[in-house]
Amino acid sequence: MLNVTLYTRKNCHLCEQVKADLESLQAEYPHRLAEVDIETDEALQAKFDAIIPVVEVGPYSLKAPITRQSLQMTLGAAMDRRSQLEQVGDKGYQTRVQKGQKVTGGDRFSFWMAKYYLTVLNLFMLFYVGLPALAPVLMKAGAVIPARVLYRMYSPLCHQFGFRSFFLFGEQAYYPLAEAKLSGVKTFEEMTGIVNLGDPTSFTRLEARSFVGNETMGYKVALCERDVAIYAAMLAFGLVFGLTGRKIKSLHWVLWILIGIGPIGLDGFSQLFSQFNWAWLASVVPYRESTPFLRVFTGALFGFATAWFAYPNIEESMNETRQYYIKKFTVNQVAR
Repeated sequence: MLNVTLYTRKNCHLCEQVKADLESLQAEYPHRLAEVDIETDEALQAKFDAIIPVVEVGPYSLKAPITRQSLQMTLGAAMDRRSQLEQVGDKGYQTRVQKGQKVTGGDRFSFWMAKYYLTVLNLFMLFYVGLPALAPVLMKAGAVIPARVLYRMYSPLCHQFGFRSFFLFGEQAYYPLAEAKLSGVKTFEEMTGIVNLGDPTSFTRLEARSFVGNETMGYKVALCERDVAIYAAMLAFGLVFGLTGRKIKSLHWVLWILIGIGPIGLDGFSQLFSQFNWAWLASVVPYRESTPFLRVFTGALFGFATAWFAYPNIEESMNETRQYYIKKFTVNQVAR
């Protein structure tokens, strides 16, 4: 028996006429009719709003206006195609039929994820960028062991250099290297006594990484300044994307490279290469140490642009997944 899907909505007179025509063809072309209300999903409504009723039978599709004759021809073509595939024993067809006849736990989870993926992403970003800020709070409260656990958890994910991290509960929000040349700010070397930090090959950098702070300086966040900006910006876009109904179009890949990757790459790599003791490179890339502002600015640009590029594309994919499972669940419910 054929499975026929009718995309419809309430108070649709054309849809009722199509249903009547399908019922009159039931004896000649036995089929199960599954009705999908497009108003139950925003993606379905956006796709079919102006063209309902829409009928799908296997690979064939009809949109308004739909006549009884066009239904008859489509049902006949679908029935002939099914007979031919069954006769030749097409394995792909048999697999699709078997898969379509059963709703699994994996199907339900995939549908749930397609509906709530943005909430999952936003919660992930919230916890990912929020937990590092909990570490200095715990240190300040005297809960050293759980704070150390958080620092250890994030240590494989970030360099955690104290001179490139934010601090809470101290004299300043950050303590840059002297090479950053920020006036009116106490430097990391001055506050800690750890020196020779401008050399990326220096072992003293390990001290700067393991240093979490003290009562005077405060305690560092378990992610560096740039990473905090990246993930906070991704969270910000995710919230905006959700509040606007997930209708924002994807950022063009050229703009993503120019706005997102360009500034962070220029700031990060120029700093990295300038600090290697290579005479031939010094004339091309003078020594520099980035500032907290530049790290936050370029990190935020990268995070926001990346989410702007990725999230709408994810939404498009999830739209297709939701439509597939809505149709599958409806057909299986009618078949019971």
